[in-house]
Amino acid sequence: MWITLLFGCTAMLVLNGTLYAQTDAELADVYFQKGECEKAVGLYQKVLRKDFNKIYLRRYVTCVVKQKSWEEAERFFRKQIKSEERFGYLYTMYAGRLLEIQAKPEEAQKKYAEAIAQISPQDLNAYKELSDEFREVENLDGATDALLKGRAVSGNEGLFKMELASLYAQTGKTELMIEELLNLGLAIQNKEAIQNYLQDFLRDEKDQAKFEKILYEKIQRQANEPFYAEMLIWFFSQKKQFSKAFIQERALDRRFKYNGIRVYDLGSLALQNKEYAAAVQCFEYVVKEYPSGQLYPFARRMMIAAREEQVKSTYPIEELAVRQLIGDYQKLLNELGKNTKTLEAMRSLATLHAFYLDEKDTAIVILQNAVQIGRTESDFVDKCKLDLGDIFLLKSEPWESALLYAQVEKSQRETPLGYESKLRNARLNYYKGDFALSKDMLNILKMATTREIANDAGWLSLLIEDNTGLDTSEQAMRDYAAVDLLLYQNKTNEALNELDKLFVKYKNHTLSDEILWLKAKTYAKMGNNQKAVDNLQQIVDNYGQDILADDALFMLADLYQNQLKDKDKAMTLYQQMLEKYPGSIYVVESRKRFRTLRGDAL
Repeated sequence: MWITLLFGCTAMLVLNGTLYAQTDAELADVYFQKGECEKAVGLYQKVLRKDFNKIYLRRYVTCVVKQKSWEEAERFFRKQIKSEERFGYLYTMYAGRLLEIQAKPEEAQKKYAEAIAQISPQDLNAYKELSDEFREVENLDGATDALLKGRAVSGNEGLFKMELASLYAQTGKTELMIEELLNLGLAIQNKEAIQNYLQDFLRDEKDQAKFEKILYEKIQRQANEPFYAEMLIWFFSQKKQFSKAFIQERALDRRFKYNGIRVYDLGSLALQNKEYAAAVQCFEYVVKEYPSGQLYPFARRMMIAAREEQVKSTYPIEELAVRQLIGDYQKLLNELGKNTKTLEAMRSLATLHAFYLDEKDTAIVILQNAVQIGRTESDFVDKCKLDLGDIFLLKSEPWESALLYAQVEKSQRETPLGYESKLRNARLNYYKGDFALSKDMLNILKMATTREIANDAGWLSLLIEDNTGLDTSEQAMRDYAAVDLLLYQNKTNEALNELDKLFVKYKNHTLSDEILWLKAKTYAKMGNNQKAVDNLQQIVDNYGQDILADDALFMLADLYQNQLKDKDKAMTLYQQMLEKYPGSIYVVESRKRFRTLRGDAL
């Protein structure tokens, strides 16, 4: 039990016979926390008369509302507004707050206007403080009015831009929010900061359309100001509309004489995002506009590389398209010569001959020639050795492949290229059926420094681990690896026949879903999307708890989205991914694609 004794302005709290000194403020807080507002009100008034404190003012108002002691509060506020020079506007604002609670909106609005009018024009921080208090009580219109008045009396149109943008975003005044942010970005010349805010604010498709419209209008009115065009380019890039971004980037390049640098960078970004047609547009522009520029040889190479990726990702891959690419590379080499600037073009040319035209000996000659030209560049030589190892595997000469992989692994210790060589050696041993050695290598690679290599190693290691040790012969896994090698060697029809036999033979084996997965991927590469869908659907329906279930579901959704053009079905499958496999590596991408298809993702 405790008893309180008052001595002047100090209270004595008696607890278990012991006296504790407390200020009025501390005692008021005790009452407030216990919900005894009738005792706290008078103490808070007493404290506020001596020293202004926003926290105590808010708590006082809370108690007044709870007790509905309107008349007492009105008398208190009337005195405080007159006596408190520095913070009278806050008392006025809260007086208006109490009127609003009493359902007197017109009187409340007058008080809010008085609060803003009371601030000294020289005290700009007071406008910000009053705005914050309005926000505290969720009066966003009042918060906005306070900032606008502060801006008006200051004569500084750049004042409170970020604060106003936030308020406009909260109140749905999108155009005003965009204007504030763009004006701020132009003033501080910091696109990145503004872009971060816009990503938070522009989530609705309608708001994005308004943003695009406003930028176009500003570009037309201020053609010599690159900021707005750069923001529009960023906006299109975020939406992966790289062709639209290219139009703006091209206009900037012509107007401001950037020598193709920005267009080239946009092409590289489009290529990274697998937007190959737009990438070709960008590189082609640099090639045509700057034939004597420093970027010319690189743009020529990247233009063909983008076309190459476009051909490789369009199933089925057409031989005529591959031969046209080879012709493009030959023209490039004829024009620029075989030198250090065209070494990567030679590598690409060799790969096309080997993997897409089955002209393996031609590819070997090209790579050997490239090694001679680039012999002083050790990394390039080792890349060519890996390519040669792959080609010898195509030729069914695995010992030659193993020798080349080992050479690169030795010369590139603890580098990404060294890890890549070890991964290829591990895959080679998997093809040969030496699963123990392959798994030992893969376990090391799972800790590799590059995510791609670690992921590939982890996947192959898991495949081996899940499907070996079930019987003494490991014959099922050997049969599966042999078919996998046939696919690597582009013996597609033979491999599909063997996969059909394997599925019948090992239908009750843990490999059954892997067999369906391999069939689905193979049919997809052949352009037979319906058969790919059928095999993936079997995995989703019958192997929903196995390791390939989320892979199959994501690939199925991707096929419906990008090949079968069934938007609704794709959305359903992405939604299924989010609900059924929340821990999947595909969740983030699935959510992004779902929102894009729904039309609300920036």
